[in-house]
Amino acid sequence: MWIERALIVLVLLLHQIHGGDGCSPSSCGKIRNISYPFRLKGEPEGCGPFALSCENNITLISLFSGAYHVEAINYNNFTVRVVDPGLQPTNCSSLPRYFIAPYNFSDYSYFEDILGYLRTRGYLPGHGVSGNRKYVDTGGCLNWNSKGYTYAMAGELLAKDVEVGCDVKLVALTSRWGLDTSNYSYAMMHTSLLYGFHLSWLRLACEDRCKDDGLCYFNA
Repeated sequence: MWIERALIVLVLLLHQIHGGDGCSPSSCGKIRNISYPFRLKGEPEGCGPFALSCENNITLISLFSGAYHVEAINYNNFTVRVVDPGLQPTNCSSLPRYFIAPYNFSDYSYFEDILGYLRTRGYLPGHGVSGNRKYVDTGGCLNWNSKGYTYAMAGELLAKDVEVGCDVKLVALTSRWGLDTSNYSYAMMHTSLLYGFHLSWLRLACEDRCKDDGLCYFNA
């Protein structure tokens, strides 16, 4: 019997996920299909556990103490891509408004940072740094109160990476690939921040439908 149970496979189609029954999709700006597990504020709570705001035709999601722009919702792979509102495409001096890092996300949150996608950015005003290839000169884009030098760093930021005389002023996230080499510029880093980062509600989907004792697979 246990062998039979172990071989049970549930193939789930996206539209079969529980929740949102009787709720029509909503839209806000370029986000045209807001449906379970999302809903716009003011809609019945049964339409989705995650409420989005619509302000000036911009879809916003509250995350910790900030409100992030929703750039895309992918119901096929259970992710939503969000961007810090402080970033401006045509202004390299624009910075993320919020300090956020992978450790902000707990194992118990439905919104999980996707391992392998995330890159941290540490903006390090301090003394001039030479000989450290991890430090990328911001090329005149950033001038933190005209004090010291400002650098950016891609990848995991460890205490040993912070040069003497430098402080970490800001950490942000991106899900864009391509910053794992030593040949990136600050312009590339800024562009990657403009792409934003992904959050996943896969755990919620599993809890909604995969409560059986057998294995559960999504056909997505």
